[in-house]
Amino acid sequence: MKKEDLPQDQSSLVKMTRELCYVKDSNGKYSANLSTGWEVKTSALENTWEAIHSRIESAKLAVKNGKKSPLYYFLELRLMNLSILSDYTGYWKFSIRKHLKPATFKKLSEKKLSIYAKALDLSIEELKNFKG
Repeated sequence: MKKEDLPQDQSSLVKMTRELCYVKDSNGKYSANLSTGWEVKTSALENTWEAIHSRIESAKLAVKNGKKSPLYYFLELRLMNLSILSDYTGYWKFSIRKHLKPATFKKLSEKKLSIYAKALDLSIEELKNFKG
């Protein structure tokens, strides 16, 4: 890509980050330049964030309707999956799956809740009392 063709489209991340790109200068040598964004990439990121927000809202609704435990909502909110939460807590994935059920979640000890709360950067009260 030539230096003058380097995209400088405005993105939602323009104030936070820039992308390093290698471009050819007028002498045909490569140099590093910063790009503020590229329309196609910006569109893809926005679509991804819309999907993430939709998943979070679905999780909130599932908790509110009593189909899932608050753990499910915070798992989605923190952009985690079972493997990541398992790594942070030391709990097996199948145990976490069971804890996503409201009835099982209500029976968890304070110690287990504190481990989840720490992994999710919450207080135990926030975790226990979330109603959706």
